[in-house]
This record gives sequence, structure tokens and C-alpha cells, in this order.
Amino acid sequence: MSEWVHSQPVAATFFRDLVELGKPRVTSLVTFTAAIGLFLAPASPEPLRAAAFLVGTALLVASANTLNCWMERDVDARMVRTRHRALPAGRLDPSAAFAAGMLEAALAVAILALASNALVVLLGGIAHVTYVLAYTPLKRIGPISLVVGAVPGAIPPLMGWVAATGSLAAPGWELFGILFFWQIPHFIAVALYLEDDYRRGGLKVLSVARGGAVARRHLLAGAAALVAVSLAAVPLGMAGWAYFGAACALGAAFLGLAWEGLRQRAGAAWARRTFLYSLVYLTVLVTCLVLDAR
Repeated sequence: MSEWVHSQPVAATFFRDLVELGKPRVTSLVTFTAAIGLFLAPASPEPLRAAAFLVGTALLVASANTLNCWMERDVDARMVRTRHRALPAGRLDPSAAFAAGMLEAALAVAILALASNALVVLLGGIAHVTYVLAYTPLKRIGPISLVVGAVPGAIPPLMGWVAATGSLAAPGWELFGILFFWQIPHFIAVALYLEDDYRRGGLKVLSVARGGAVARRHLLAGAAALVAVSLAAVPLGMAGWAYFGAACALGAAFLGLAWEGLRQRAGAAWARRTFLYSLVYLTVLVTCLVLDAR
């Protein structure tokens, strides 16, 4: 009896560690963007299929995150922010993490195939493979990983659109564009804020590879591109003038913050503030798009 009681916390810790490998907060955010694509589409699948699509998407994202942690366990061990994760801390066997990631991927593909259509499965496969086999190893090579990694991060809302309509269309690509360009300033800000940790881990993010000044200029350029793309939702007929005004106000604040980063004294506090604002920006922008949807 005592052995059974003792095994309960061990099993609970094991499964909790497996869940944490999937990065629940990131998975939730990405699944939310997929739901936005589903909601904004002119047609919608029946509720059961929609729910299954979101479950499949969440599993696919969790799988990519799990395999990312498996591949970067040596990097995580060197970084202060990640060294207490299950794999670098030795609480979880790498083979268990790999098996979990592959199982999640298999289940995700099966669910998406049953709940949606072949194009959704193809887009999901592209996102998964790009994230795991391209973005993850490229982080050790150079800052091109930033652009490559933005692709899988932007595909889920497009998947949502395709799950509802069965085809690619300009509004779906608009959602892709917003998420793609949002990730550029967002992740540059993260890298600037945690630059020393990324350097310890051996990851060649933009600020490590080319310096903080170059990274801050790219952040401004990325924010400018994001604002321009966000406004395209109006001529595409996705939203009206209320959204346009909100997008302009949100974009002006983002550009002002990015411009502030060009000053010599902009440091970790500014980078953290920019990172936090990027989260507020995306949340409010998408909310306004949904509320003013045409």
C-alpha cells in the first residue's frame, strides 16, 4: 500500500513534466490564433469538428515544443532561464520526451485529418517540420532562424481559415501576415532582454550575432511592417473603421516604443517593456478585429 501511495507523486511529476515540455502557455496562445482564423472565416464547421480541429492543433504545437526541448536540452542546461526544465535537470529521460513528442504529432495528424481537410493537414505538417527540423537547429547557426521560425508561428490562423473554408484566400493570408510580422519585433525584444542567457546557451540570435544596435533597428523595421500589414485587413473587407482606428493607435504606440530603442541607453528594461507591449498589442488588435469583423 505504501509503495502505491509513494508512486502517485512520482507519476504526477512525470506527467506534469511531460505537459510542461509542450509549453502550455505558448500552445494556448497559438491555438487561440488558430481559433481566430476559424471564427473570422465566412463559413464555419460544425461545433464538434471545430473543437476537434483545435484539439489537433494544440497537440501539434505541443509536439513541436516537446521535440524542440528534446533537441535543445544541452542548450537549456546552460541557460539560467531554462536549466530547471525537466530534461536538463534530469527529471525526465530524453527517450520519454522524444516518444511523447512523436506520439502527440501522430495523434494531431490523425485528428486533423478526421476533423478538417487535407490542406489543413499539409499546412500543419509544414509548420511542424519547419519548426522542429529548420528553426530549432538554425538557432545555433545564425539569426536567419528568426525569419524561418516566424513561418510556423504564423500558419495556425491560416489553418483555421482553411479548416472553415477549405481553401486559401487573401483574408487567411492576412492573418498569416499579421502573426508573421508580429513575431519579428516580439522575439527580437525577448532576445535583447535575455541576451546574456542566449549567449550562454550558444544561440546565435540577432543581438548576439550582430549586436544590440542592429537588433534594435530590425525591431523597428519589423514593427513598421507589422503596422502596415495590420491595416490591410480593412481594404480586404475583414473589418471596418473602428478596427482601423484601433490598429493605428496600437501601431503608433508600438512604433514609438521601437523608435525609443534606437537610443544608446535603451537596455534590458526597455526590451522587457517592448516584449510585454507586444503581447498587449496582439491581444487587443485581434480582439478589435473580431469585434469589428465584417
